[in-house]
Amino acid sequence: MSIRRSFWAALALLMFGWTLAGCASHIAPNVARNPANFTAPDTPDRSAVGQDYRLGALDTVNVSVFQVPDVTGDYQVDPGGDLNMPLIGRVNAQGKTLAELQKTIHDRYGAKYLQNPDVRVEIKQAVSQRITVDGAVNQPGIYPVNGDISLIQAIATAKGTTGDALVSRVVIFRKINGEREAAVFDLRRIRRGEQGDPAVYGNDVVVVDGSRVRQTYRDLISTLPVIGLFSAL
Repeated sequence: MSIRRSFWAALALLMFGWTLAGCASHIAPNVARNPANFTAPDTPDRSAVGQDYRLGALDTVNVSVFQVPDVTGDYQVDPGGDLNMPLIGRVNAQGKTLAELQKTIHDRYGAKYLQNPDVRVEIKQAVSQRITVDGAVNQPGIYPVNGDISLIQAIATAKGTTGDALVSRVVIFRKINGEREAAVFDLRRIRRGEQGDPAVYGNDVVVVDGSRVRQTYRDLISTLPVIGLFSAL
């Protein structure tokens, strides 16, 4: 294996192994060389949603109550974080794991309507996602999002860029067609209306270049123009 391939493989494992549970790869990210290639990410696989996944607005779950077909079905978490269930009404799901929601539904039905109900809750569609914003931003971290937001909004979530940020070099990493891809954007041109504000989706990683960027990111970002990464400059 070449030195370059070894570098990419190790860095891909370090940067992305924790952002999509069960989907870490030792393969180097592909390179998006033009805007058309940098499309929306893959639809989240519900099998990749771990037991520690916490539900949020617009997520859809399947609730199955054994031998109670009138209750069994798919339910979407409303914008307020609740499910509207037959008989028991609103059930708060915001921030709960599947196991916690399952227990809540079990207890609510068991308290008044069913004797020791057999309740199962599974994720049907995970819309409430998380993004990572790192590099030269004031509050780097992992942030929950409901659906997609724009790059400008993602950076605002992290309290904006620091004074030493290189706003012409903001990189988005995501998984497309089973592969890791990346593209770099110029915030100056976006703010001036010279370039569209790209969408940022759940599980994307946004890195703003700057003097305070961690060395692992710095090494990666410094190589991007050399390997022909699409740039909006």
